[in-house]
Amino acid sequence: MKNNTLLPLAALTAALLSPSLFANDVTVIHAGTLLADPAAKPLSEQTLVITDGKISQVAPGYLSVETVAPGAKYVDLKQGFVMPGLMDMHVHLQGELGPKNDSQRLRMSDADVAMQSAYFANKTLMAGFTTVRDLGAKPEQMYALRDAIAKGWIDGPRIIASGGVSVTGGHGDVDGMSPDLLDKFTTKTICDGPYDCRRATRRAIKFGADVIKITSTGGVLSDTDTGTGQQMNDDEIKEIVATAHALGRKVASHAHATEGINAALRAGVDSIEHGSYADKESIKLLKKNGAFLVPTLLAGDTVVHMAKESDFMSPAIKQKAVRVGADMTANFTRAYKAGVKIAYGTDSGVSAHGTNAREAVLMNQAGMSNKDVLISATINGAELVDMSDSLGTLSVGKQADIIATQGNPLEDISALLDVGFVMKGGKVVKSRL
Repeated sequence: MKNNTLLPLAALTAALLSPSLFANDVTVIHAGTLLADPAAKPLSEQTLVITDGKISQVAPGYLSVETVAPGAKYVDLKQGFVMPGLMDMHVHLQGELGPKNDSQRLRMSDADVAMQSAYFANKTLMAGFTTVRDLGAKPEQMYALRDAIAKGWIDGPRIIASGGVSVTGGHGDVDGMSPDLLDKFTTKTICDGPYDCRRATRRAIKFGADVIKITSTGGVLSDTDTGTGQQMNDDEIKEIVATAHALGRKVASHAHATEGINAALRAGVDSIEHGSYADKESIKLLKKNGAFLVPTLLAGDTVVHMAKESDFMSPAIKQKAVRVGADMTANFTRAYKAGVKIAYGTDSGVSAHGTNAREAVLMNQAGMSNKDVLISATINGAELVDMSDSLGTLSVGKQADIIATQGNPLEDISALLDVGFVMKGGKVVKSRL
């Protein structure tokens, strides 16, 4: 007797294998102007095909959706300037500088901090920044946010999260509180001496750090009058770098003063954050080591205005803010002209989250070409976090992190201040072009 169930089963199998069933995993973008590689020239009238969150085709002309994948999603960016998602290599997603910081620190629970961080992360993503390096946070909450975004539970930029290692009383330790609270808020990655700093580094990595952040010098926003000079000893820095590198982690060094910059570079750090007083030796070491400078001009600009226009800063902070903030730009210009590798970073959290693109304007005003600004925020960022194989350009096989603006940032960098389209990992999270 003939089994008539075979025919329906065969039809069902054919339907399951039909390409049209998987069309929802495919997106076709028509780009009026496409800067697929920020180091190259933009192209006109291009088609991007995204399959399962990655770029599967980049083709000249406007390919029809029916030709590429019948039933695929279609995004019309014919009036837009399309480029890779921006990358900010220095953010602090757990807060924003303001007059209520002290009370918030005492009143907000860890859960409150986590929720606020998710809010700031979303603002950052909506501004076109699809990948960030968070260089200072309550680690447990930041690692949870990083992982939640990676799992697709919430929308936010891809996060490379740091574990902070600092010395007792240095920038990165707790300050500005009563003695009774100082011990309560002090973390277990505060260290003294090279062997203790080895322990602190290992601990940070054990609990989830993607990168180690050290503070080789004092900082502007430490509520103490200990200045911005070198605070970590050379042997402490060397031990942290050696330990981190042995465990496969890069090291970013907050550094303002010359001696702290150079000590960190001699120890082999991978990036200098701020670099406010880099000298000729600093530039030589940066270039010799292939280390990146992450300038954070926006932070300097922000604290100068706050120091002059508000009264919530302590005298110690205000004095440092005016001096260091005003000096950062000239030092950045010298480093850029000398050929130092620059990775885009804002120190957002000092400035308001979501305004990250203002850094691009400040870098441009300081003498960096529009093209090099875009490279710093894409190709160089990807290199710094060892993700050049998946981020930084729009080529086949890479993550579909894509943004679009109405204006052309190669002609007017301020076009980045208004990003109208954002796709991260193939998912459209903003579309209003």
